Amino acid sequence: MSTKELTIGFVGNPNCGKTTLFNAYTGANLKVANWPGVTVEKKEGAMRFHDDTYKLVDLPGTYSLTSYTMEETVTRQYILSDDVDVIVDVADASALERNLYLTLQLIELGKPIVLALNMMDIVQERGMEIDLHRLPEMLGIPCVPVSARRKTGLEILIHTVAHHKDKAQGEKIIHHHDLEESRHKDVEEHHKRYAMVYTDDVEDKIDEIAARMKEAYPEIGNLRWHAIKILENDQEVKKKYPLDFSDILDRDYEKEIINQKFGFIEEIIAECVVNRSRRMESTDRTDRLMTHPVLGLPVFLLIMAGVFFLTFTVGDWLKGYFEVALEWMTEAVTDGLVLAGAGEMLISLITDGIIAGVGGILTFLPNIFILFLALAFLEDSGYMARVAYVMDGIMGKIGLSGRAFLPMLLGFGCTVPAVMASRVLENRRDRMKTILITPFMSCSARLPVYVLFSELFFADKAMIAAFSMYVLGLATAILSAYVMKLADRQKNSNMLLIELPEYKTPNAHTIRVYVWEKVKDYLSKAGTTIFVASIVMWVIMNLGIHGFTTDMDQSFGAAIGKVLTPVFAPIGLGYWQIVLALISGVAAKEVVVSSCSVLFGIGNVTTGAGMGNLSALLESMGFGALNAYALMVFCLLYVPCMAAVATIKKETGSWKWTAAMAVFQILTAWTAAFLIFQIGSGIMR
Repeated sequence: MSTKELTIGFVGNPNCGKTTLFNAYTGANLKVANWPGVTVEKKEGAMRFHDDTYKLVDLPGTYSLTSYTMEETVTRQYILSDDVDVIVDVADASALERNLYLTLQLIELGKPIVLALNMMDIVQERGMEIDLHRLPEMLGIPCVPVSARRKTGLEILIHTVAHHKDKAQGEKIIHHHDLEESRHKDVEEHHKRYAMVYTDDVEDKIDEIAARMKEAYPEIGNLRWHAIKILENDQEVKKKYPLDFSDILDRDYEKEIINQKFGFIEEIIAECVVNRSRRMESTDRTDRLMTHPVLGLPVFLLIMAGVFFLTFTVGDWLKGYFEVALEWMTEAVTDGLVLAGAGEMLISLITDGIIAGVGGILTFLPNIFILFLALAFLEDSGYMARVAYVMDGIMGKIGLSGRAFLPMLLGFGCTVPAVMASRVLENRRDRMKTILITPFMSCSARLPVYVLFSELFFADKAMIAAFSMYVLGLATAILSAYVMKLADRQKNSNMLLIELPEYKTPNAHTIRVYVWEKVKDYLSKAGTTIFVASIVMWVIMNLGIHGFTTDMDQSFGAAIGKVLTPVFAPIGLGYWQIVLALISGVAAKEVVVSSCSVLFGIGNVTTGAGMGNLSALLESMGFGALNAYALMVFCLLYVPCMAAVATIKKETGSWKWTAAMAVFQILTAWTAAFLIFQIGSGIMR
């Protein structure tokens, strides 16, 4: 095979640095975070090495070749196919004992494999050493030390891959076992050929199964791997090769095989890793507080409160400069259009529609930037995995595992990847429940609504009002899941199995990629969805049955809003402008703010003068702080944006289920806003 056709698959445990290594080679700006479950689909890229082009595939993290979750199934199916030529097994060298179980399974596949010992910089920092001569002897494959973060060892790794592409078995395997104790006839040959050699009774079973499979399926490849899988009661392999092994499988061998693998791993670590006792204990000390059964949740809430304190204080300070720039731009464009002799309709469209709508949203960019910067630090430091662990007890009581909290955490950023991340769950029932409650988590698109209305009506308590939305969204999600658990008669058997990575200093490149991707998405939405929505909103607010009108009460938009006003009146939102703004928010939640600017005829609504004018206008209509809070709650809980709805349809495969979800969320939003407004009105009487 020509090296120009070489396809390299990157495989490894979650959080081992696969995607960081993949990005280092391809330059791809894929999401990288220091907690499991980020890569839920295989990603492809390309790189040049000498004169050849290699295809690189970043596969979802997996702990073994036994498929439990959707992401593990994706990885297994791909590496078993003929599409991959060389497997790069990326292992966290600082936690080698946790990573070698997958390595031993990959070696048994019989395909060309190179072990990339990633995070060697951390190994050195901890005073540990790895015997890079003995390790390849025991595993029989090349072992290359690298640091994806510091981009060291990358040239050697790809060079090794290029030269190892045709070798299913690499280095000479040298075991230090007393072979005289074995009664197996092929024991010496096995130790020469295989890295992992089991006890005599297990090896006998493997040989018997392999012989029977070879007789029935002479074309089958790698008989040993298939025989081991049969012995482990692997349902996929048994279904593909439906032979009767009842006379051979006299008991359950899966746990025995697992234990023997880990026994061999202990031998490897004992012989190849030096100074393990010097590992830093700072993670354990920190986790005594971060994962404390009682204090863990309050610590998480305090950290998130700190995030929103920064989002408001630093973000609003920077936002002031954006507002000044927006005022200057509006005046300059207006003066330019007047000098050019543009008509009143065109001037209104550009200044009151496009600039007021899109520009108003762009002024919130500093708040969005600070929010994502803080979340990126938390993710890359290793803290987010602890949150899932802390929440496991609560999630268990509502019928889900702590793993379901990972997609919910992503929902703080954007509902679309959060819904896709539900694939980390093992069964469809749990995925559907998680998809249903994830949109209740307050995504960043809702932040402009919180900032605007909390600063309008809650002054120095604005940060508290906005932060309460995040707590309320989390509480609503948990309550909804609990109600579903009561209605679901199936017994919950979820158990959280998640690796808690070592705390580390966030990587500047990873932070930069993460934040830039989020900011770019925000700007892209401002230039597309919000731009179009602002124009559409201006059109329906300035056109009526008699054509162009400056009286919005005579517009098509007013007619639509007034029809629905009675439905929203009981929740304190019985104003046709507010109703229409909420409808427009289905396109994108930020549009609620830009729509308010257009609907109330206030240019630069986010500036000091604009907010003052809007506040006075709303108060003159009888719209006060309680109405504003009800609006924020409704915006938090009602149907997510169209992009999220389309993603939910794709993940569930059902428009009927997606429509039912939308109705459920609208009813939940209406009910919550109704309770808040009616109870609040009763207290204030």
